[in-house]
Amino acid sequence: MRCSAQFNTRGPTLPNSARPRTCRVVSASAAPVPSAWPGRVVLPEKSASRTGPKKFSLLGSTGSIGTQTLDIVAEHPDRFQVVSLAAGGNVALLAEQIARFSPSLVSVRDSGGARALEAALDAAGVERRPEIQIGAAGIDAVAAHPEADACVTGIVGCAGLRPTMAAIEAGKDICLANKETLIAGGPTVLPAAAKHGVSILPADSEHSAIFQCLQGLPEGGLRRIILTASGGAFRDLPVSELPKVTVADALKHPNWAMGKKITIDSATLMNKGLEVIEAHYLFGASYDNIDIVIHPQSIVHSMIETQDSSVLAQLGWPDMRLPILYTMSWPERVPCSEVTWPRLDFVKAGNLTFRQPDHAKYPAMELAYSAGRAGGTMTGVMSAANEAAVELFLEEAIGYLDIVPVVEAACEAHRVELVERPSLEEIVHYDQWARRHVRESVAKRAPAAVPAL
Repeated sequence: MRCSAQFNTRGPTLPNSARPRTCRVVSASAAPVPSAWPGRVVLPEKSASRTGPKKFSLLGSTGSIGTQTLDIVAEHPDRFQVVSLAAGGNVALLAEQIARFSPSLVSVRDSGGARALEAALDAAGVERRPEIQIGAAGIDAVAAHPEADACVTGIVGCAGLRPTMAAIEAGKDICLANKETLIAGGPTVLPAAAKHGVSILPADSEHSAIFQCLQGLPEGGLRRIILTASGGAFRDLPVSELPKVTVADALKHPNWAMGKKITIDSATLMNKGLEVIEAHYLFGASYDNIDIVIHPQSIVHSMIETQDSSVLAQLGWPDMRLPILYTMSWPERVPCSEVTWPRLDFVKAGNLTFRQPDHAKYPAMELAYSAGRAGGTMTGVMSAANEAAVELFLEEAIGYLDIVPVVEAACEAHRVELVERPSLEEIVHYDQWARRHVRESVAKRAPAAVPAL
């Protein structure tokens, strides 16, 4: 269903002194989508004891999420086992993973990758060989492996949507480490998860924190979600200095060692805007009841406020392994070594401080709230346009302060095509459209600066 959205200027509720600049934003009366955990998390009824380790399919095994997941499996072989792996082009690392974890099925990008993998396994003397499949069909097969209890989704971008749907349709719980699954695919993925009785378990630190805080909350007990943000590379830089910043400056994150794209998103705070949309889809909170606060130390990973004004928080050292582990073990807690999983020391952590984000410095926040309120395909368009704009910034084809206006222009152009309840094909179509739109619009003003798709 398409609708013609109108503009408004409503961002998150703020005191008058903190009102952001006026920004053209989009809105629509999109039909509600069922959330994964509507305002509370109910623990499953105790079932019969599992015999043997819990089994997983792993999408994106050679990426950051994938390698951390396999580190957890290696540390807890009595609890976890991987039965299938999907990788892209890093066949050398995939061959090492096969030798160590003995999956029964793997997938690589294409037939050339399959031949290279066979050669790497020959060279390593690996005798126990998995079945090798290729392309999109191979990833889907990995996701829906019949022996898997759950699927860890570590593939970046819309490429992770189809295999996630394949896992859901096969009845696998989802250990969610792919933002686009909900940001772009929420209107399609969540109804499918509800239909198939599948749990969506968040694997990023902020939503894992909220997920943990919501356990045991009575129905109607949630008042507000509070997402914490480090503030990124320019947290302490005056707004007046932003026109001078470079790619190298934007990649200097004060707390986390991450990939380039997410580090830039942290600098613009687009990452937190995307997390607002995820929080809405995961937990059913309205956008008026999801706030962002700057927390420079990254110890408090997020909070909830209950109806009686109590605030519950989840704290820990900045370590992505913990939320990944919890998606894999939930509802159980796994004892971990203090050597590899240091315990939080409040004395070492020192002061924990919080401050309101500066909307002049972080205009991406308001844009994300607006896209979220529009719903449908708008959130996926914003996310894809942002990926394309960040790529152009990293290529030095646009400046840092061009990122958000370029993304906003794509949202403007899309509003007459907005689809409230999109199919998977429409989600993928508009993802690709947004990326083309960004590059083409930038190319018109500087043709020689923008590489072809």
